[in-house]
Amino acid sequence: MKVISKARIVEFSKEYPDSSSSLTTWYSIVSKTVFESFADLKKTFPSADLVGNLTVFNIGWNKYRLIAAIHYNRKMVFIRNILTHSEYNKNKWRNDK
Repeated sequence: MKVISKARIVEFSKEYPDSSSSLTTWYSIVSKTVFESFADLKKTFPSADLVGNLTVFNIGWNKYRLIAAIHYNRKMVFIRNILTHSEYNKNKWRNDK
């Protein structure tokens, strides 16, 4: 899958260095795998959840959340947000367009 954009991972990792390893692993897996559907993705990421039309990944043992728009037909993953667990729980990300 093509991941847009790795820069978000780099930026977040600078602010939260303990997220770097988990985010790098996530990126490595996603960028080297073609997922045909959400069901297919769940085989690799069993804790991933659909929230509306977005996919939410638990990162760093549930300490962080990566929110992505995945276009399976185009083989593209758009990182919308990377948040701490507490930021995620505030639900402000749901209003981001």
